[in-house]
Amino acid sequence: MKVLFIVLMMCCSIFGLGNTQATFAADLELGEQIFTANCAACHAGGNNLIMPEKTLQKEVLEKNGMNTVTAITNQVTNGKNAMPAFNGRLAEEEIDNVANYVLDKCEQGW
Repeated sequence: MKVLFIVLMMCCSIFGLGNTQATFAADLELGEQIFTANCAACHAGGNNLIMPEKTLQKEVLEKNGMNTVTAITNQVTNGKNAMPAFNGRLAEEEIDNVANYVLDKCEQGW
């Protein structure tokens, strides 16, 4: 029985069945729609209406350590300073899509 359990656990780890976190590819089109509906009022064109020095431009994101999906996702989820938290308003997948959209746009120079 113990051997069967070990073999089963090995199979799960090999085939990824032990990973309970859902993975999905970011949808940049949906990210753009979410950004337009929720973020563009303050961040149109990668700018920042409230704190003009904290734009979504590549150099500024890099300088502030906000140049990863994880960092942007955390900021959108939890908010910070004048930025409200979107946890509860947007689903996890929507936040991931908008974070990927922001990084994609900053790479293109908005």
